[in-house]
Amino acid sequence: MSTKFEMTNLDLKEGTSLKLKGKIHESSDGFIINLGQEADTLCMHFNPRFKESTIVCNSKDGGKWGKEQRESHLGFGPGSEVKFTVTFEGDKFKVKLPDGHEVIFPNRLGHSQLNYLAVHGGLRVSSIKFE
Repeated sequence: MSTKFEMTNLDLKEGTSLKLKGKIHESSDGFIINLGQEADTLCMHFNPRFKESTIVCNSKDGGKWGKEQRESHLGFGPGSEVKFTVTFEGDKFKVKLPDGHEVIFPNRLGHSQLNYLAVHGGLRVSSIKFE
């Protein structure tokens, strides 16, 4: 089961948090949360991969991927009800996982405002809140 949710014209500024709730499909291999300017310019690509038991974070500039950052702490899996909080701190992103663990990823592209959010794969989004 694959879903896709996309928002444009976000105007997400430094200091803003994005709270995302949803359910991971039972047969999911993983999902993706992207934040950036557009699909080819991503400041943060967050990609839990269940078969690899890892979270891959990356950036994409002009359609070209950067160097992957891998995190071996999952703490959630297929069938889970989950809540992620992504805080945009200007120079970095903090992703708070459902169990409270934080993944930190640098803002390699240096954008101070983000316009694009996409969620796809095995995560069905039930609510999004900006704070």
